[in-house]
Amino acid sequence: MKHLIFGFGLVLAAALSRLLPHPPNFTPIAAIALSSAVYLDKRYAFIIPLTAMLISDAIIGFHDGMVWVYGSFVLIGLIGLWLRSHKSPLPILGAALVSSVLFFIITNFGVWLMGTMYPKTAEGLLACYIAAIPFFQNTLVGDVAYTAALFGLFELGAYWLRREIIFAE
Repeated sequence: MKHLIFGFGLVLAAALSRLLPHPPNFTPIAAIALSSAVYLDKRYAFIIPLTAMLISDAIIGFHDGMVWVYGSFVLIGLIGLWLRSHKSPLPILGAALVSSVLFFIITNFGVWLMGTMYPKTAEGLLACYIAAIPFFQNTLVGDVAYTAALFGLFELGAYWLRREIIFAE
């Protein structure tokens, strides 16, 4: 039951964080996908970040690139499932970095493929990626910061829960 409450809390916090003023792409969704997959039941690796996106997109507005954004978070959840058995600082940092790169590549490919701003050529794709570089910085910093915060909070919570159990006996 505590896991469900925590999961719903993550969904609410993530959805609300997208509604608050923030730099573009500086959100906790990738970190939530990673940490949910590591610490909660496996199905939450996908349900929690996608639900947070759906709730906030229902308020902010749905867009044509949703399949690319949501798809990237599904793949980030899969990285989190791998991270379950490799949970230490360096793999966690690596997973956050890979998540940022994955999100950048997938979503900007979607912008190029589905949009009309760039010609459907290799040069157009390259121009799309170059134009997105300023947003990548925010994605990278946000993913690393939120991943560190969430993994730290999960570990702190686990520590206090273990302590509570030890002192209760």
